[in-house]
Amino acid sequence: MQELINRVVQNVGLEPALAEKSVGLILAFLQKEAPEAANEAFAAMPGAAELAAANAPDGGGLMAGLMGMMGGGGVMALGQQLMSAGIGMGQIQALSKEVFAYGRETAGEDAMGALVGAIPGLSQFV
Repeated sequence: MQELINRVVQNVGLEPALAEKSVGLILAFLQKEAPEAANEAFAAMPGAAELAAANAPDGGGLMAGLMGMMGGGGVMALGQQLMSAGIGMGQIQALSKEVFAYGRETAGEDAMGALVGAIPGLSQFV
């Protein structure tokens, strides 16, 4: 995962700690939304499962519950988490492109395609 974090630092312009946190948030989202597809992709990405687990939300509290009830979870909730961490909209797009490019390079197009296909609305961001 360090290679991916370094790419995010260099290509997105995030500080190393924020790059690690943001990659972890994306991986945790993928794990939560599509566990089977994520496990397959993560098997080829050493450290991905651990980073996802370290950044998994704790349930999100009242606000996450309300968003879920109103249909505002999923990709939108991830965007909110990333913005709350201090990442701008332009950086979120660049960040997601880096994460998925790395995933395609390491896990392969089929594994990442299955992961993207398993999560409604994700394809428009990657």
